[in-house]
Amino acid sequence: MANPSLRGLQAFEAIGRCGTVSAAAQDLGVSPGAVSQLVRSVEQCLGLTLLERRGRRVELSSWGRLYYREVSKGFEQLSHAANVLARARNESGVVLSALTSVANKWVSRRIFDWQSLCPDSSVRILGQEEEPRIGVDQVDFRITYGRRSYVHEHVANLFTDWVVPACSPALLAGRVLDTPHDILKFPLLNVEWEADYKASPQWKDWATLVQADARQVVSGLSFTLSASAIDAAVNGRGFVLAQLSMVQDEIASGVLVVPFDIRMKLPETYYLAWDRTALEKPFGQRFHKWLLGVARQQEVLSAPAAIVPA
Repeated sequence: MANPSLRGLQAFEAIGRCGTVSAAAQDLGVSPGAVSQLVRSVEQCLGLTLLERRGRRVELSSWGRLYYREVSKGFEQLSHAANVLARARNESGVVLSALTSVANKWVSRRIFDWQSLCPDSSVRILGQEEEPRIGVDQVDFRITYGRRSYVHEHVANLFTDWVVPACSPALLAGRVLDTPHDILKFPLLNVEWEADYKASPQWKDWATLVQADARQVVSGLSFTLSASAIDAAVNGRGFVLAQLSMVQDEIASGVLVVPFDIRMKLPETYYLAWDRTALEKPFGQRFHKWLLGVARQQEVLSAPAAIVPA
């Protein structure tokens, strides 16, 4: 049996990936006729029929489906090899992916400390909700949350965050709140996380914690990103159950205030995932160690003083 040409295998793989000869031709930048001819040359080499015509459509045969599963693995490996080389060309650069709110409200505020330590390093920060394919996508490190971490091979705990009710001083307009129950009389901003996360603390949970009637909690605006809800609170739109890691600067500067420091713990932990080859970069191991160190500090800052380890 002769070995098919790489060009022929590329045409066959494109049909399996794109679904049709026309789509494969467009993907490869050639004519549909050229794609068909290349696949016929593969069939001749193998002595098998890889494509079957069903009416006006062309589909993979049973042999074709079997062959495609194996051929596609080879092209994925070639793509991976190209990505490895692309990362190697930028040896001093580190790519950090993080959940959008974490990137905006936590990483972006602490990365300047890293730059002070390693001014010759280059860090690119990506805010994204979908988990990257570490080792395939051009991502060295990923900050994720909860069960999302299970898809990654190399993972370590970062920190568990806590939420606290915070608002703009302008929202209070000089009023003094007598009890935690008074917070529930103001507009309440909600953060609705995606369904595959464990439910984050909501206002009804906080009402129960302070022994208020949770049935009287009036839901306000809801946001899918913590960062958006925090920005709305800064603009005086209501109280938000804000993650301490994301509002430390606002509280320290007085942009946000916490009338009652009653905290609730998030049900899951933030995690750091990484590509093993990232640790081989000149700044890789040091950046990894730095992130874990900053996270240990955050663990202490977010937790109530009464439960912080001595």
